[in-house]
Amino acid sequence: MAFRHDIRRGALCMLASHALFTAMNVLVKELGGRIPVVELMVFRSVFALPVLMVILMRSGLGLGSLRTRRFGGHALRAGSGIAAQSCGFFALTLLPLAEQTALGYTQPLFVTMLAIPFLGERVGIHRWSAVGIGFCGVLVIAAAQGALGGVAGAPVMGIATAVAQGMFSALTTLLVRQLSATESSTTITLWQSLLMGGFALLLLPFFWVTPTPLELGLLILMGLVGGAAQWLLTEAWASAQVSALAPYSYSALLWSMLFGFLAFGDLPGPAMLAGSVLIVAAGLYILHRELVRRKAVPAAEEPKA
Repeated sequence: MAFRHDIRRGALCMLASHALFTAMNVLVKELGGRIPVVELMVFRSVFALPVLMVILMRSGLGLGSLRTRRFGGHALRAGSGIAAQSCGFFALTLLPLAEQTALGYTQPLFVTMLAIPFLGERVGIHRWSAVGIGFCGVLVIAAAQGALGGVAGAPVMGIATAVAQGMFSALTTLLVRQLSATESSTTITLWQSLLMGGFALLLLPFFWVTPTPLELGLLILMGLVGGAAQWLLTEAWASAQVSALAPYSYSALLWSMLFGFLAFGDLPGPAMLAGSVLIVAAGLYILHRELVRRKAVPAAEEPKA
């Protein structure tokens, strides 16, 4: 699949993806008190496949989408995805939804830094500044939730695994960007679900807890929502530069505040709202700079933006 630079499409896919991922996280948090993380991961992967198969049939690609010459790249991407997902699911069982999201979404900072040596992207002062402002918003939210100064009031293990999730997610993002140069988003997502699900299935007999009928329904729904979210995320990274789209990952903080209130009655305070304003402003400015740069610069030139 040829890389297509369409930042508007990428931004919309990113926002929709994180809305669905946050809905999935609500289900994970609801189930995580009784269902082991490995079991959650199995249902997340296995029941994402029906969604992906529908997309496959509608695209007319067929099972030929599994053909690849880059199995090693898919395996590496699945490994980083397993690490990120297990850290994120475990952190959700220990921390409030908004706090877990704030700590886990240090990802765009890592992505922007690693995109320079990893992908050879050039990031100028404008995008660096916007990402810095967005990260300040994350710090404001994390501090408001007690994740910085009040560590004693929050599980240390939850904080550590949430930050680890951000680092592993950044690596996953960069691997997807590399694969998308030659692989379709459907191929990437299918191999991800197959490999991640297969690994979790090997461990499942050691962690299995029989779910109730209600829990089984929620587990299936979690997988379906997660499959749709993952496909949208893959489409986003295939649509524009990683460093340009990274701030849109912060939108998950807004979704987590909304869903956290609706599902758990958590009300955002002034600091949470202030941090969200910084994050949204950073994302909008990145979009503005990217559009201005593309209009003003000939296609052959790639100055820093």
